[in-house]
Amino acid sequence: MIDLLIYHVHVIAAIYAFTVRWQRDGMKGGFLAVATCALVFTILWAMTGPIARIIMPDAPLPNQLFTADTLSLTLLLIPESIFFRAFFLRATDAGQRDAEGASLQN
Repeated sequence: MIDLLIYHVHVIAAIYAFTVRWQRDGMKGGFLAVATCALVFTILWAMTGPIARIIMPDAPLPNQLFTADTLSLTLLLIPESIFFRAFFLRATDAGQRDAEGASLQN
């Protein structure tokens, strides 16, 4: 269940990244942002999976809520949130500051 919540967070982040880049760079920029998010997700999940298996080597129980996959996705959120903040959130903040500065100069 936690896995599904983390996947939904990723879908919402991809939609946000698409929307921000689509408004600034057009449709091509939006699809490029989604492809970048998917590439970062895939690479980082491939790196955090073995780390999680080292930490939790046991097979999951039938009703276990927190498994090795959940741990790997949780570990994935940390560097991915730093990436997302650097490439999508700060970029929009800088664009807003530039727009406000230009409107003050006119």
